[in-house]
Amino acid sequence: MLVTERRERILALTRDRGTASIVELAATLQVSEMTVRRDIDQLAEEGAVERIRGGVRARGHQRLAVAPAASAERRAIVAAAASIVEPGMAVGISGGPTALALARELVRVPELTVVTNALPVSDLFSPPDRADAPYTQTVVLTGGVRTPSQALVGPVAVRALEHLHCDLVFLDAHGLDEQAGITTMNLLEAETNRALMAAGREVVVLAEHSRWGVVGLTTVADLSDIDRLITDDGLDEAAREQLAAHVGTLHVASRDGGDERALATALAD
Repeated sequence: MLVTERRERILALTRDRGTASIVELAATLQVSEMTVRRDIDQLAEEGAVERIRGGVRARGHQRLAVAPAASAERRAIVAAAASIVEPGMAVGISGGPTALALARELVRVPELTVVTNALPVSDLFSPPDRADAPYTQTVVLTGGVRTPSQALVGPVAVRALEHLHCDLVFLDAHGLDEQAGITTMNLLEAETNRALMAAGREVVVLAEHSRWGVVGLTTVADLSDIDRLITDDGLDEAAREQLAAHVGTLHVASRDGGDERALATALAD
């Protein structure tokens, strides 16, 4: 691949996604991370992109917005989840696309401490572009082994989480099932997510309605370990009743863009 072609692809990928990590770009383009860094440096000098910690951001990209490609279900869940986060909180955020969409929304909340094992989440909370602009978020990034989705998992991540305390922990669920509980396809990710849940005073699981009935390779936790489950109104009534019988509080967010605070209604038995 020619240098010009490679840089055009980096620019196109960054514009499509808003942000992109160096690791992600290197894997996609099948080149070294050093090559990607040089390309980013050149594109930044040309004013085409902005360098951020661990990656690149499209010039003029609004970090506060949920990704345009997000589904109506994901947007509804993110809006409901963001409404319960207050300035000054310490929040844990797992890896996963819905968790990442939530992180994009939380960039606007001042005085947050963000604990995460996800590199893309950490990248969103990079210092401001101007030296005199306020920098009101603090990020605590765990270590560990990288998954394909750029989450850090394993014993190192677990140890890093053992002595941390969060007001809220947001967990992106791969699958939810009445018997299997919260599940994932990665054994090390399950162990790390359990540690992240243990660090939270309140555990909030984010799951689109299509996640109900999906069973991954291993169980992260039982449904009863969920303090709040936020899903969308595509979930049928039978599933709502089953979930409400197990989780602490079930919030069903409307996909029509209404008042999420009112629509995130707690369902009881």
